[in-house]
Amino acid sequence: MTAVEEGDLIVRREGAAGVIRLNRPKAINAMTLEMSEGIDAALDKFETDPEVALIILEGAGERGLCAGGDIRGLWESSREGGDLGARFWRQEYIMNARIAKYPKPYVAFMDGLVMGGGVGLSGHASHRIVTDRTKLAMPEVGLGFFPDVGGTWLLSRSPGEIGTYFGLTGQTMNGPDAIHAKFADAVVPAAKWPELREALTRVGPAASPAEVSKLINSFATGDAAGPVAAKQAMIDALFGFDRMEDIVAALTRDGSEFALAALKTLNEKSPRGMVVTLKLLRLARTASSLEECLVREYRAALEVFRSDDFREGVRAAVIDKDRNPTWSPPRIEDVTPEMLAPYLAGIGADELKFN
Repeated sequence: MTAVEEGDLIVRREGAAGVIRLNRPKAINAMTLEMSEGIDAALDKFETDPEVALIILEGAGERGLCAGGDIRGLWESSREGGDLGARFWRQEYIMNARIAKYPKPYVAFMDGLVMGGGVGLSGHASHRIVTDRTKLAMPEVGLGFFPDVGGTWLLSRSPGEIGTYFGLTGQTMNGPDAIHAKFADAVVPAAKWPELREALTRVGPAASPAEVSKLINSFATGDAAGPVAAKQAMIDALFGFDRMEDIVAALTRDGSEFALAALKTLNEKSPRGMVVTLKLLRLARTASSLEECLVREYRAALEVFRSDDFREGVRAAVIDKDRNPTWSPPRIEDVTPEMLAPYLAGIGADELKFN
């Protein structure tokens, strides 16, 4: 075993596995710019190491793989007019695209909380394992933001309007629903992970993706649809619109317990964030690649970073924790095309570029 321990990130080889462990358990492994750069360096190292057959991504502690990015740091930089957002998201999004194309099997262990940036690290992996404890979500609209890290690509490829529902409400998926939504590939009980992990470290040096899948599936439950999947038809009918006003109207008309609960949730979110999210999800449906979505997300993220809604959303959820944000504008119908346009506009020399 070779090991490099660097505080917030632990990188080491265990047998045939290159292990990347997020190591901020008190913060549910929320990712900093330095951690993201460290993961990139680890991927460089493991890609050229002939003794590494596959990657294992995991999180330290019992609470989850990763609760997202270091929102507090981004909030502070936004308040000060800094550039952390531009640097952090550029690094992160390029890495998200890299993970999707990584030449060796990349096994993400998505136990416990997996949110935001945690989805970016795991949702594009070749082998995505969820558990009986998984709580996966893209809750960014509640922060005046939108599902980024390639979230618009993933959500737009969920069946029917499931992705629209999860993207706008920020609701949590359990393991089987993550399979249904195409965010994961196999449910493995958390209690079986140590045994599976040990088996993964013992695969042959040239283990194929198919062989790794077969090994994972030998531990899997086979579950592929949870409680939200059972509401597929209702979700398709209520969320199959291209304007937020029409979705709200459909939920209001329906009046079912599910519809009213969804309506209540939407009423708590940033109106501007919802309009931006829905537009990006619809554009993502016709995207030809993850990279195309990430370029669009980067443009929108820079605009979000400059916005009062982002600062107010983080203040209410993370800083003051009063859960009472004052959104600008306060109503969906007040979000004008002129407000939306900057989120979609090209940014010239600052456009996201991939190697």
